[in-house]
Amino acid sequence: MSAGFCSLDGKVALVTGASRGIGASVALGLARAGATLVINYQSNKEKAQKVLEQVKEFSRESFLCAFDVGNAEEVEKSVQEIVGKKERIDILVCNAGIARDSLIPRSSPEHFEEVFRTNLMGTINPVRSVSRSMMKNRYGRILCMSSVVGEMGNKGQSAYAASKSALFGFCKSVARELASRNVTCNVIAPGFIETEMTGELPEEAKKAYLEGIPLQRFGSGQEIASAVQFLVSEEAGYITGATLDVNGGLLMR
Repeated sequence: MSAGFCSLDGKVALVTGASRGIGASVALGLARAGATLVINYQSNKEKAQKVLEQVKEFSRESFLCAFDVGNAEEVEKSVQEIVGKKERIDILVCNAGIARDSLIPRSSPEHFEEVFRTNLMGTINPVRSVSRSMMKNRYGRILCMSSVVGEMGNKGQSAYAASKSALFGFCKSVARELASRNVTCNVIAPGFIETEMTGELPEEAKKAYLEGIPLQRFGSGQEIASAVQFLVSEEAGYITGATLDVNGGLLMR
């Protein structure tokens, strides 16, 4: 339990795509701050279980919840089950996402549909369902995970960039709609973060990416988790419709 700055004691937090990478780091960070975690995954229960074991060192009542974020019916059913079990969801972190890189002439409609289903609808669906409970309780913190690529674009990532860019407008609209019910909605746009995916990059590719980052390093999942912890805390109650860039200076406003 944590009673200090940005404490989340007594809060119930749902994190989508939390079986690995940034999502796992966020789940662990929120648990350390005192929240009870609902760890979402779609298919890899083994990895999700390992995350849960770590989380339970700080939050014994945390549990797993498997559903496909791109399936509105699955999301609605799961959210109702969570609310039935815990009475509410105070914090929603929409982190689930995929990348299917392809140059635009070689891409297909199915390629775009797959990415948008997870990255965009996979955010919209949980927000739609969870917002009803938050409005009823007159409290909520919604965090949407975008990307610096959604702000800058990137060669071979038109589908990913478009899906992540759409989250900025979506979040601002949600923030305006729900503000009167004491529900905030913000975006974090990570830069290049050390994950399994970046770990597989060739050294030459890593060097090329690092040359564009003023801080000359990749970020860590813990740094994203710390940013999330602040934005979903009581201390960030006057921040809504905002985007927090966590990118080492790759993009400066």
